[in-house]
Amino acid sequence: MMSRTPDARARDSQTRQIQENITNVEKHFGEMCQLFAAYVRKTARLRDKSDLLVREISLYADTETPNLKKGMKYFADQLAKVQDYRQAEVERLEAKVVEPLKSYGAVVKRKREDLKTTQSARDREAKQMQQLERTRQRNPSDRQIIVSLPLSPSNYGVSALAESELQRATMDATRTTRQLEETIDEFEKQKIRDIKKVLGEFVTVEMSFHAKALEVYTAAYQGIQNIDEEEDLEVYRSLLHPPDYQSRLEIVRANSKTSLNRTGSSLSKSGTFQQRTPNRQREEEEEEDDDDDEDEDDDDLEEVTDDEI
Repeated sequence: MMSRTPDARARDSQTRQIQENITNVEKHFGEMCQLFAAYVRKTARLRDKSDLLVREISLYADTETPNLKKGMKYFADQLAKVQDYRQAEVERLEAKVVEPLKSYGAVVKRKREDLKTTQSARDREAKQMQQLERTRQRNPSDRQIIVSLPLSPSNYGVSALAESELQRATMDATRTTRQLEETIDEFEKQKIRDIKKVLGEFVTVEMSFHAKALEVYTAAYQGIQNIDEEEDLEVYRSLLHPPDYQSRLEIVRANSKTSLNRTGSSLSKSGTFQQRTPNRQREEEEEEDDDDDEDEDDDDLEEVTDDEI
């Protein structure tokens, strides 16, 4: 069998190199696309969890003392603002990183079709070369005709026709190879530009988010540090001992003192009454004695009168 020409072998090696390059791009671009997409989904889930955290902090703040409530509300607002920036980060990563990588699936598919077209042309060339070799082996006299006579339809023998087909196949293979080289060269240029752009966009988006988030987190930190602990402690203590509690305590104390004073006064009056009662009894006894004396005098007078009569 006729061996392939050095040019054909070089084109075969070139084709394999191009095919390996396309396969490499397809594999790694696909992996990066999946991982960047997962990164975006994780970022979106972090945004959702942060929204829940903002809600919980705000709900808890409503139950706390004024200064702590104000500080926590401010912190929740700042954290919510960070999530707005995170949402913008998610949208920009999706548009500027994931989608361009995803579009490379179609790009790789087109390059494979171009490679397939070129490979088909080279296969036709190889087939025509093999056919020409078999024809020459069956009709060795045609070789002399091809060499000695000018090529024209009337002078063509079997080998001449095969040689002509081989020339056309070779020209077609050469043309498609040149087109493939130009296409792959452009593909390589575009691939490098796209990689630089995609990774650059990723860094730009992340830097923008983190710069804004750092600014907001700084404000949130300062807001938390500015909470007046002592004032809130005073508020808490006043809740444990409210002002009306103190007033009630003073009223109870005043009422207790009044009751004690009244009790003392009553006891004093009772003692005076008890002191006065014996004196009164003595006075009444003396009056009764006086009455008895008067009765005795009256009786004596009556007796004297009777005697005189």
